[in-house]
Amino acid sequence: MKPIYSKAQLGYMKAKTQFEKQAVILEKKIEDTRKTQEVTQEVMEGLVQTTGFHDAYNNLVLAENELIEWSHTTMKHEKTYRENRQPIDDMYLRLNSDPEMRAQIIDLAMKIR
Repeated sequence: MKPIYSKAQLGYMKAKTQFEKQAVILEKKIEDTRKTQEVTQEVMEGLVQTTGFHDAYNNLVLAENELIEWSHTTMKHEKTYRENRQPIDDMYLRLNSDPEMRAQIIDLAMKIR
């Protein structure tokens, strides 16, 4: 049976897929550009914009934020959350200052059914 995903989970998966596609396109453009010129910061910024990588990154961050918010809201109805409220809330407080915690929360949010 196919898993059922929430709107936030589907949005995240779509944004992540698009980001990964744009990253491949950007890498190819960088390789092609290196053949004809030096890739300076200015050139790199131009490539990031023209390939759509910047927009894909911004969309991914927005989708991650929506997923995180959805997971925190959804989790509040679970018995496990009520029993461990403080440690879980502390995890969510650290997500903007700790990239590993953010990744862990996103991974856990994708497992919620």
